Amino acid sequence: MEEEIPHYVEAICIASEPSQSHLHQQAFEYLSNLRQNANETWRLALTAFTGMTSEGNKYPESVRFYSLRLLDEFFDNRFEPLDEDSFRTLQQSLISYVQSEYVYGSAESNASYLRNKFSHTLTLFFLCTYVEQWPTFFTDLFSLIRLPESPSQPQFNRHVSLLLFHLISEISGEVADQTIKSARTFNPIRHTRDSRVRDAVRERDAPLINEAVLTIIVDGTERLALLRKTTTSSPELSEALEIVDWGIRTFGSYAGWIDINLTITPITIPLLFSLLPDPNLAIRLATSTALLRIIAKGLKEPEDKLQLVKVLALGQVIDALESKTSAEQVARGSNEDEGEESYREALGRLLNVLGLELSKLTEVESEKPEVAADATRLLEQILPVMLRFMSDKYDDTCSTVFPLLQTILASYKRSRKVSTDPLEESKRSFLVSLLQVIMQKMKWDDEEDPSDLDDDDFSAFETLRKDLKLSMDAVFTIDQDLVTNAARTMSLQTLSAYRSGMSLNWNDAELAVYLVYIFGEIVKTGGKGRAAFCVAPLVPKEKRREVDYSEYPLTPHGEMLLALVQSGISAFPHRLVAMQFFETVARYGDFFKIRKECIMPTLEAIVDTRGLHNPDSTVRSRTYYLFHRFIKESRNDISEELAVNLVQGIRDLLTIQVDLPTLDSPDDDLLAEAIKNPGLFDSQLYLFETLGTLISLVSKSPDQQAGMLLSIVTPLLDELSSNLTVAKGGKDPIPILRIHHSIMALGNVAKGFPDYPSPVPEGYCLPSLDVFQRVAQAILSCLEAMNVFKDVRDATRHAFARIIATTGSSVTHLIPPLMANLLAQFEPSELVDFMNFIGLLIHKLQSELFNVLDELIGPLSAHITQLLNQPVTGTDDSVEHAETKRAYLTLLTNVMSSDLHDIFISDRNKATFEPLLISMSRLAEDISDSSSQKSAFAFLSRCVQVWCRPATAADGQAQGVPGFERFVYERLVPTAFVVLSSPQFNIKDGQMMVVLLEIGNFLQIVCKTRGQEAQDFFLSAFLPSQGWPSDTAMEFTGKLRDLDNKAFRKYFADFVRSSRSQASS
Repeated sequence: MEEEIPHYVEAICIASEPSQSHLHQQAFEYLSNLRQNANETWRLALTAFTGMTSEGNKYPESVRFYSLRLLDEFFDNRFEPLDEDSFRTLQQSLISYVQSEYVYGSAESNASYLRNKFSHTLTLFFLCTYVEQWPTFFTDLFSLIRLPESPSQPQFNRHVSLLLFHLISEISGEVADQTIKSARTFNPIRHTRDSRVRDAVRERDAPLINEAVLTIIVDGTERLALLRKTTTSSPELSEALEIVDWGIRTFGSYAGWIDINLTITPITIPLLFSLLPDPNLAIRLATSTALLRIIAKGLKEPEDKLQLVKVLALGQVIDALESKTSAEQVARGSNEDEGEESYREALGRLLNVLGLELSKLTEVESEKPEVAADATRLLEQILPVMLRFMSDKYDDTCSTVFPLLQTILASYKRSRKVSTDPLEESKRSFLVSLLQVIMQKMKWDDEEDPSDLDDDDFSAFETLRKDLKLSMDAVFTIDQDLVTNAARTMSLQTLSAYRSGMSLNWNDAELAVYLVYIFGEIVKTGGKGRAAFCVAPLVPKEKRREVDYSEYPLTPHGEMLLALVQSGISAFPHRLVAMQFFETVARYGDFFKIRKECIMPTLEAIVDTRGLHNPDSTVRSRTYYLFHRFIKESRNDISEELAVNLVQGIRDLLTIQVDLPTLDSPDDDLLAEAIKNPGLFDSQLYLFETLGTLISLVSKSPDQQAGMLLSIVTPLLDELSSNLTVAKGGKDPIPILRIHHSIMALGNVAKGFPDYPSPVPEGYCLPSLDVFQRVAQAILSCLEAMNVFKDVRDATRHAFARIIATTGSSVTHLIPPLMANLLAQFEPSELVDFMNFIGLLIHKLQSELFNVLDELIGPLSAHITQLLNQPVTGTDDSVEHAETKRAYLTLLTNVMSSDLHDIFISDRNKATFEPLLISMSRLAEDISDSSSQKSAFAFLSRCVQVWCRPATAADGQAQGVPGFERFVYERLVPTAFVVLSSPQFNIKDGQMMVVLLEIGNFLQIVCKTRGQEAQDFFLSAFLPSQGWPSDTAMEFTGKLRDLDNKAFRKYFADFVRSSRSQASS
């Protein structure tokens, strides 16, 4: 052992000094090996921590700290007693160390982290040995505490006292703190050991521990009082403060798990209440925590808990302290004191726990009516104090009582459900006060500039508002009129004051608008749509546009919205007020259908410098979207003249915005990052879509519409042309971004137009097809020149999808070259998007896409089949594989449902038809992917319906594919039963049950499509070959033939469930 010490010390010194890189790894491996073998190496660590060098000095601090870590490793994983020799060695060495360092020494005064680490190590040793080997642990430690009597000195050794406090606090944490326990992996052996230690401490030493801790605290408080009379700052005063602080912390650490009769005594109650308002913040916080744990302690009998509450009389104490600290807060003004605010938070938490305990007692009314009545009275007494904490200007203090508030409101809600009596006046009065507090707390601090807040602070306030709104929701379920009147009154008064010219603080104005914004979320009992804003009779949907809703009275929310618009508060000179106005009017578009006169002033506010033309880019960015949302909701009430004026009013905003992001690493791709983070352009796209919507409204004047559309797209087409030559080089990302953004913008202009109708109704005004054809041709030309750029391919797909949705088949002739260029430079990551794009084209163009699909489907299927057959490596690969499979199955299903299935058996593709079916049958067998299984069986069912029809009597010719029925009987039907009989097919799983029902549907389609032939196949050939009894086969075939689809699916599910149950029994 002695000869190993120098190597050990050297290794730790090297490991602690990264500059010795050539030896660092060797040292690390050596030390790691020591820790892994702590059962053998602990003696080395003990010697290095407690022993001396040959010169008579302690070993370096880094060595001693690492030694404690190694001892921790040894103790922490030991749940059996130590052998006697090891125990005695450790006990004697550690006690000797305490005597030399704590009783007679400085308690590691130059290395407090060592002192803290040692208390943890000693705690772990205690947990290993207390129950069976060192039952006198506390007695031995107590014997080291008392000092010789001296009037000028404390009675107790300060160092040993603090060690005792740290030990007891650590022990409490290990055996009783649920937060610590839940943070580590559950170990039943550790759990049992900790429970035994906890029970042994309660039985043996809890009274002695409590007496020792309280005695030292009392001695410390007496010394503290004497010292405060003579000095305001001295080492002795600091030492006394530390003793009292740690003493109370220690008392609080065990107050929740030892006998309540030890912690609540004629000595402790006055002591705690004398320290709760102590001038020292740390002592006050420790005392509040101790009281919180006492009041939260579980007691068997409700009477005992009620008596505890009465004895402590915490409600009155907190009431007084809240008033005192609130007055001090006012006196401080703008001088924030974080320490004092943390004390108010502690008081709030204490009141919260007191209230929660009282709330539990109110629920025992049926068993203990007297207890419940007393608890109710005490709870009502603290409600005003709770509201005062909620009113605190600091949100952290306010939120300390939210759990209590939620509990109280939940109790009120339960009472209202079982009683139709009017709300008690005391409860009503409380709720009225609560609503005022809630609305005031929803208000921004008038001295705070939200634009200066970081994202976390801004988000924290938004979260607070949501929590407060939830409380308003709860009050609304208790008494709807209270919430309606409170929110309506506050909002209308503020809006009226602004309209009359009164001066308002910006936060009052913003709150008034915010209340209108959330009112629709809170008041859920009103009607939907127009009925949420006016009291009108029910009108059929098709006749609503003919009704003059201005004749009908407004609901409270309608009144608030009307006042909002008429007040002109959108002009308030503060960014947040205007933004909240825009958020509100965009949210409640149905209101403007009943008060159409409000549309124009609202649009004026959105379009001018308050919104779209605001110099602040963040305001513009958000308003682009809100303008889009408002126009989308109100488009039926916007005249052609207004649409023209709006387009003219926002032309100056259409310059493509290109922003280059700051790269985190020089290796990042600037172009790719700029596409991912487009800045303002992402919001600008909403503006282009809105332009499309506005231009589409000028449908009665085709020439004017065409001219307007051309005036919007021409600058974008010019942008494409001017950047095309420069972008081909690919070195400068700006031209490529301008082309990408211009193509996206052109697509969004098309997106604003309504979808092309099918069939076209009589009198329908078609959009300017020739303009869109020109746009599509220009985009295609760009793609042909720049198809090497994935971002250009992505933008082109987006734009063509929107143009085709708007124009129908007018650009069909461009699809073959479009496909050729999209596939010329193809990346695997684009495959899913490409198939989705094809699916959209199928939906829009139907049979007109036949030739394109006929040419495309064979190579595409071969490519995808090859991809799906490749091994999956890694999570990303697995996700991409699953998405590709789902997109492919969706595409095939779209082909079948659009009656384009002849592409599969065309002259070009008939050779690949059977491989396609085999591929589908493999997907149908794959139990690991239920979603794809279900889609595969659905596809195969459709194949049977299309190609498995028998010869008709009229012409004697089969309408299907010759021989296809053999493939169904020999391959597909057996596949279905293989899946059903698989041990991995768990019908209790919801997704697999969906597959089972799809299989049932497939089997019935086979039976009904092929008729008697299929019935004979099941009854005489297939089912007997599977070992089915003849009566079971006959019953099953009969059900397959006779039941409708819904009835058979139910029968089939029950049949499979019963069969599998019998097979497993």
